[in-house]
Amino acid sequence: MPLFNQENGVLNVVKQKNFPLERELQQLVENNLEEIFNCKFVASEFYTGSIHSGRIDTIAISEDNNPVIIEYKKEESSSLLNQSLYYLSWLEDHKGDFQMAVNKQLGYIDIDWSNIRVICIAPGYKKYDLHAVKVMNKSIELWKYKNFENGMFNLEEIFVNMENNKCKEKVVRVDEKETEKPVWTYERISNKLGTTDLKEFIDDIRDYTVNLSEEVEEVPQKNYVAYKIAKNFTSLECQKKRIIINLKFTSSELEKWKDVGRDVTNIGHFGTGNFQFYITEEKDLETAKELIKISFENVGG
Repeated sequence: MPLFNQENGVLNVVKQKNFPLERELQQLVENNLEEIFNCKFVASEFYTGSIHSGRIDTIAISEDNNPVIIEYKKEESSSLLNQSLYYLSWLEDHKGDFQMAVNKQLGYIDIDWSNIRVICIAPGYKKYDLHAVKVMNKSIELWKYKNFENGMFNLEEIFVNMENNKCKEKVVRVDEKETEKPVWTYERISNKLGTTDLKEFIDDIRDYTVNLSEEVEEVPQKNYVAYKIAKNFTSLECQKKRIIINLKFTSSELEKWKDVGRDVTNIGHFGTGNFQFYITEEKDLETAKELIKISFENVGG
């Protein structure tokens, strides 16, 4: 569907235009990384050394402290996917180089290497590339952009492969043989709750949240379950006697809802967001849903 400009009851098609240089697309995304993906910028044109002889367009850190690789093409090209996979392989073998870049730009961050995000941005993808990402066990996101003559810019996620997000935790047994087992799941988090009622409450909240949009993704982490579109808009943390919901609020919303929850802008906590609300009994559910809807809309939902 084309984009229309409305003026005096008349609709006129807004024409698309491409970027003269790929670097302009890259700079636009890098300058707005937190707004688009809620990622912290680390470096541009990151050199992979003389042996691999390449430069990663953008490296960053996600809101969950996962490494992020972003590659761009201003034209539809299969080389985008190939380049991204090449750099993903390099990063898996050069974690120390990435950590040093993060330390230099942001100070020390405890990086979560269980999931390296690879984000590809292009105006379109060939059917062969779409099929390829569906069958590979890599955490790859394909984003399609549209740039318009009136200054509007649109990014749409057309594919995300979450198979590699089945996070694993290393366990050393008595015989000192190292094995791996899946541990980061919604069930693992919700089972921390101490009562049947609370487990029913969180299931209710989960159903409500994922049904806000087909674009909502559930991303279990070690200490919480995040829900995101382009970026996290809420996360659920479970304790024995309560469910903690973290949300993203504006300053005016923090003031409006201060008697319901608490401002955690300057307080360390699991999950992402600057406002917390607790569910301890059934009457809290409707308020929780209202707050989640606000946070969802704040990130563009």
